[in-house]
Amino acid sequence: MSTVTDLTRDLVSIPSHEDETDAGDLIEKWLREETDTDVTRDGVGNVIARRNVTDANESLALVGHHDVVPPDDSQIADDEYVLTERDGRLYGRGAADMKGAVAAAMCAFHDADPAMELVFASFVGEEIGGEGARYAIDERFAPDYAIVGEGTTGYSTPGTTDIAVAHKGRRASTITAHGTAAHASEPKAGENAVYTACEAVEMVRGIDAPSTDVFGERVSGSVVVTEIEGGSAWNVIPESCSITVDERTVPGERAPLAAVEDSGRVEWTIDQDLPPMACDDEAFAETVRAAAADAQKSDPELVTKPHATDAGWLAEAGVTCVICGPAEPGEAHTKDESVSLDVLDRCHEAYCDVAESWLGLEN
Repeated sequence: MSTVTDLTRDLVSIPSHEDETDAGDLIEKWLREETDTDVTRDGVGNVIARRNVTDANESLALVGHHDVVPPDDSQIADDEYVLTERDGRLYGRGAADMKGAVAAAMCAFHDADPAMELVFASFVGEEIGGEGARYAIDERFAPDYAIVGEGTTGYSTPGTTDIAVAHKGRRASTITAHGTAAHASEPKAGENAVYTACEAVEMVRGIDAPSTDVFGERVSGSVVVTEIEGGSAWNVIPESCSITVDERTVPGERAPLAAVEDSGRVEWTIDQDLPPMACDDEAFAETVRAAAADAQKSDPELVTKPHATDAGWLAEAGVTCVICGPAEPGEAHTKDESVSLDVLDRCHEAYCDVAESWLGLEN
């Protein structure tokens, strides 16, 4: 059987920023050949496999995604992603986010002797809003527990694999101010939409972003205006002006942006709403933390994560989630993206440990 490193190399070499089909083919083929399990490929390309356990009433899923963000020019050549390996690290687009963790989960799915039904899932479209996860959920993908092996940066320190028990979501919205056009030489003949928009900006600036605690860890949101566009010419009173708002949401709350609406003058529309995540079972989180601790020399902690993941969609659907993956600072979405091969082996060991020890409601 392939090692985690071998499988990571094979997966990372396959381009999957525009079309995830070939990467999904490899995952599906490997699971069919290496595991005696029920493997399915759904209507959008998600690969899902299940290992049933007699009398198991609950299920644990190892979850990842095999799409990636577009590569830097230096990361692709001859229709393949460029791979280099040095100092115990594999460099290439998707190595950290998150084909390395997908490989670790595939091997753990094969190797573990699970205490409950064990599920493996690799989704498409995570980088464009969780399209694969949302499709799977609509098709009744609903494990009781999930470890999402997301490898994005910013929630762990070098040498330590921490466990994220919560992450922020992202709500992108547009505030549009309406006015009445007029010649700029007679400003009182019209209603200046830019001025109305500026009033809305001040209201946004006055909003206190919500925050919350998850198992004693603080998650704080933010609300910020990021773009403004309006007007048609230097000598015309503008009749329309739009403002883009980036809001980082926290579990259970949203900023009261609807308050900016003013009938006929200001409207507010939501363009994207990626849900936040909060683990709802501290015993499960501690079990994953203990498994990660056994797999490394340092002492992992329960932490929060700034970026949205497919765990948000799963948690919204009622799945108890944590995030545990190769999340070293400064790696994902960069032209120097890489992953520590030792950390991938650590993740594999932790995934196996949880699959063999977690008994859900019996804990």
